[in-house]
Amino acid sequence: MREGWKEVKIGDYCRVLSSKRVFANDYVEKGIPFYRSKEIIHKATGVFSGDEVFISEKRFREFKEKFGAPIKGDILMSSVGNRSGVAYFVKEEYDFYFKDGNLIWMKDFSKGLCSKYLEFYLRSQLGEKSIESMMIGAAQKALTIDGVKKIKLNLPPLETQRKIACILSGYDDLIENNLKRIKILEEMAQQTYKEWFVRMRFPGYETAVMNEETGLPEGWEKNVLKSFCTKITKGTTPTSLGEKFVEEGVKFIKAESYTDEGCFIEKKFAYIDEETHELLGRSKLERNDILVSIAGVLGRVAMVNEYILPANTNQAVGIVRINSELTSPYFIKYFLNSKRTNILINTVSGQAAQPNINLAQLGSLEILTPHKIIVEKFHDIIEVRDKLQIKLHRQNQSLREARDLLLPRLMMGIVEV
Repeated sequence: MREGWKEVKIGDYCRVLSSKRVFANDYVEKGIPFYRSKEIIHKATGVFSGDEVFISEKRFREFKEKFGAPIKGDILMSSVGNRSGVAYFVKEEYDFYFKDGNLIWMKDFSKGLCSKYLEFYLRSQLGEKSIESMMIGAAQKALTIDGVKKIKLNLPPLETQRKIACILSGYDDLIENNLKRIKILEEMAQQTYKEWFVRMRFPGYETAVMNEETGLPEGWEKNVLKSFCTKITKGTTPTSLGEKFVEEGVKFIKAESYTDEGCFIEKKFAYIDEETHELLGRSKLERNDILVSIAGVLGRVAMVNEYILPANTNQAVGIVRINSELTSPYFIKYFLNSKRTNILINTVSGQAAQPNINLAQLGSLEILTPHKIIVEKFHDIIEVRDKLQIKLHRQNQSLREARDLLLPRLMMGIVEV
């Protein structure tokens, strides 16, 4: 260890505690954000979260006055489940509260410890090993408040801590800025679809001639989804596949590999070898395939971009392959995004414990089909935005790789600050 560095325990440099218990009947439709481990993990990993929960401002004030509430500079850490040990540095300057039992709160840091440095340390390989050593349970791993207090860390002088935190924060700031831009581009695409094809304010709508028989603009029709597809199927997972997973190889996509926004397929990959990829020929993915999660979290939609290939997928993922001569894959993607509620109402079947989306019913969904010229205009606009999203996403991959390479070297004092 470098001169001036020392090994310390977290509990000697800050308070470690949890929150006051909040019950489900405390939830309200609007109010003060209430974060569970899911939302905190999403924030820590740069995923756009949805399905937020709120508590009333009155209830929050009661908790804050008696027990306090997180403020900017505090750290929250997930403490239960497969993703326990994920640390998040609180950046929010607005009021929020969090779920007890699922998250551990670190606050009131002494002058000898920079909380941003601690967050980066907990994200490093050294920090992960220290966290792992304090976990209890086998089937369901968990962290306790006492366990977090005992986590050891390498502590350089305070000025060095701040410099390390500043260097690594530079990467995180760039990544976060790119994520915001990606999110805005995705929201713009969704709004363009709604404006053109739901509110019917498409280019030239003011002078569009209406067909008296159909009640639609001239050249528009009503069809079913399958009439534009060369394939609607699902992935495959043979019983022997467990033996064919490898550390590197062809990406094997699961329903949880992509987010609700449908921007990118990038999370929780497994990998299979080439032989297995060929064996699963039915579910080999192609560029512009549209994926719909048909089991688990239902109705998520994503598009296969070229950078993800070669890839395959399992039976929880439906594959919708578009005939590009008939329509635009972007048009179909945003149709499915906009119709998620209808998809869940009209296509879900099976037992309540394990519902799934019926692919035959999915293919029979009615789709309003604009004139081909309008679809082509929509395709051209969205394609430009999609390419920019991919560029920003690839930049983030490079930034993460550079940061993650530097992180352990800084935390072990190998690199001079």
